[in-house]
Amino acid sequence: MRAIITVVGCDKVGIIYEVSKVLAENGVNILDISQTIMQDMFTMIMLVSIDKEKVHVSELSSVLDGVGKKIGVSIKIQHEDLFNSMHRI
Repeated sequence: MRAIITVVGCDKVGIIYEVSKVLAENGVNILDISQTIMQDMFTMIMLVSIDKEKVHVSELSSVLDGVGKKIGVSIKIQHEDLFNSMHRI
């Protein structure tokens, strides 16, 4: 299953590390990543592949939410089809 992860918040050292660490620990493969800093705001979008045998999306969402609170950013995960439907013009 493929999903989109978005990360938004004030820029600081370690954001990519913390997010990618959680993904690696849960067997999630990063297929594509784009990140930028706009003034002091960090933004990142990741396309990931999730092995449903290793972790369920709702469980991963909860873990990412906890990491986001710990480091002061917003982390959201959505199934790729849902993300595409919401952002189609």
